[in-house]
Amino acid sequence: MATSRSRVAGVLCLSAAVAVSLALGPAPPGVRAVVLGIAQDGGVPHIGCRQDLCVAARRDPARRQRVASIGLVDGDQRFLIDATPDLPSQIESLWEGEAPPDRRRPLSGILLTHAHVGHYVGLVSLGREALGADCVPVYATPRMARFLRENAPWSELVARGHIELRELSPGRELHLTPRLHVTPVLVPHRDELSDTVGFVVRGPERRVLYVPDIDKWARWDRRLADEVRAVDAALLDGTFLDAAEIPGRSQEDIPHPLVGETAALLPADLRARVRLIHLNHTNRLLWTTDALGEPALRGLTVARDGEDLPL
Repeated sequence: MATSRSRVAGVLCLSAAVAVSLALGPAPPGVRAVVLGIAQDGGVPHIGCRQDLCVAARRDPARRQRVASIGLVDGDQRFLIDATPDLPSQIESLWEGEAPPDRRRPLSGILLTHAHVGHYVGLVSLGREALGADCVPVYATPRMARFLRENAPWSELVARGHIELRELSPGRELHLTPRLHVTPVLVPHRDELSDTVGFVVRGPERRVLYVPDIDKWARWDRRLADEVRAVDAALLDGTFLDAAEIPGRSQEDIPHPLVGETAALLPADLRARVRLIHLNHTNRLLWTTDALGEPALRGLTVARDGEDLPL
């Protein structure tokens, strides 16, 4: 029954996708990426956190930090990289407070990096209990797509036609629009449920590298400096500044490159291209960037929610 329902949903999604593509007119200028969150999967305030940052953010919504994501814009075509727990507000921000042309398909697509909770659980907001979305394309690697297709509640989103899974091939460029292209790039990261990718986003004039999660740069089959040199801006994993940020937990359980390790791999001229993203609630760069004035880190910046990156 589920297989049959999936096939019906697939036909409906295909028909709807054709109708939308025919309805879209010429895209206005202004292809860009926009930062829509900079925090690690739990956001700020973080559950169970009693440090000053989280307490203040509970009292003052203006001090909250959304979970890391970027939006991609080409005219009326809007895409998200990752479906975070903050997906509803990120869609609102991506449309800058305006209503999307199709309420039930507010995005032209969602591109997923991997199956850790801050990167895909926002898909539940597309289900019939919430938006009741109509065939929103979700781009994922074959392994990530299989995880969604074979496990509830994600399988229900597929079977009921709320999302349409489209498989990505790492290393192969995908044309989202004639002017907006993405290439998924495999990165090493705790792959319990799926593999993990970052994305190189290419517009008419500029490129952006997006790697919010990686275990260690040394485990990557690419040189970080080469990858940053090949783009105009790089949004990179800045989860931890200090290895002692989480008492009682080992970095071996939650490996990420420390900010200093990232800086050490980049000459000064390339650090200016880097924006740190996916900061854990314990990372003091969320409330003070004084450390970035130190010689070992100088040149790096922290991404800012709402920041535009022209493409």
